[in-house]
Amino acid sequence: MVRFVWLALPLLILAAIVAYVLGARPLDRIGAAAPPVEQVVVEGTRLRPGVIELGIRADGSQPIVIAQVQVDGAYRAFDIKPAGPVGRLDGARVTIPYPWIGGEAHHVVLVTSTGATFEHTVEVAQATPELDAGSLWQLAVIGLLLGVAPVATGMLAFPAMRGLSAGTFDFLLALTVGLLAYLFLDTLGEGLEAGSASLERLRGQTAVWVAAALTALGLFVAGRWRGAAPQGAALAGFIALGIGLHNLGEGLAVGGALSAGAGALATFLVVGFIIHNVTEGIGIAAPLVRATPPLSLFVLLAGLAGLPAVAGVWAGTQAPSPYWLALCFGVGAGAIFQVMVEVTALTVRKSGFVALGGLNYAGGVAAGLLVMYATALLV
Repeated sequence: MVRFVWLALPLLILAAIVAYVLGARPLDRIGAAAPPVEQVVVEGTRLRPGVIELGIRADGSQPIVIAQVQVDGAYRAFDIKPAGPVGRLDGARVTIPYPWIGGEAHHVVLVTSTGATFEHTVEVAQATPELDAGSLWQLAVIGLLLGVAPVATGMLAFPAMRGLSAGTFDFLLALTVGLLAYLFLDTLGEGLEAGSASLERLRGQTAVWVAAALTALGLFVAGRWRGAAPQGAALAGFIALGIGLHNLGEGLAVGGALSAGAGALATFLVVGFIIHNVTEGIGIAAPLVRATPPLSLFVLLAGLAGLPAVAGVWAGTQAPSPYWLALCFGVGAGAIFQVMVEVTALTVRKSGFVALGGLNYAGGVAAGLLVMYATALLV
């Protein structure tokens, strides 16, 4: 009983302090003369014929009122939902009737009741694709070409990978680690970039690291819940999952390019990603070269690695929030990191720690990094 009291006492004191600060609000009197702190970010833009819609999120020392809206230097009528002030960390949608011109840039300025201004530019105006049955299918085909097709193509090298010597097999595992290392760095970089565009108080960049750490921890637990490290088909499944989450990000990039009206850029991205992703199929198949897996397993792995690209293309065309993009990339980075560790652990179990310092392993990792970097230059 005494121990319980001593454990509960710090919590009670902490609760009392927090209650005093929130209830008495002594800091309000100190900062009463200071101007309110305001921040507004545009998280997404949707264009319909004659209408610009902005998804915004706000932060400040008091609720923010959007008082006026300028488009291309002229004040315009607008509607905001939900109506009224936008509270701390709350979101709203600003709808502006405006005859935007396809292919041109339009500059929007949000003016708050205090006179603060927040600017946003639509670089290339184009109607946001509506996700009806026809467009969903067209976008799905793009995602399949981007994700499933190249991964499955890379898996066709599996018969040639059978019967490899022990040294060549170690090199192949090291090559897989190199491929994954590049994907990890690339995914992490994309996440940090998206996080920097989110509302400052949401700590988007920190959220990337937290999401990555929690994902990696969860997958480590899931992979070893029976006490043994994943290998063979299980390890291939984890590799496919990590690559799939990375391909989700690639789909988001292509969808975003389509939404921005950059059709030529989207085509260039798809071609580059197709070439880039063929090597991923080889990495997924690497842990299976000592087994005789059924064809259905390869189909499942190709779907796990490639189908997230379809979801990414769909979501990317709808201009998702940069904060949620950052979380997605963080989850992807964590999954890839977990796979890197597990593939390295497989090499250690086979050949000992000394193999990690050998020329064979170092060459494989370097080759994987260089291959991924060289093919990424096509994107």
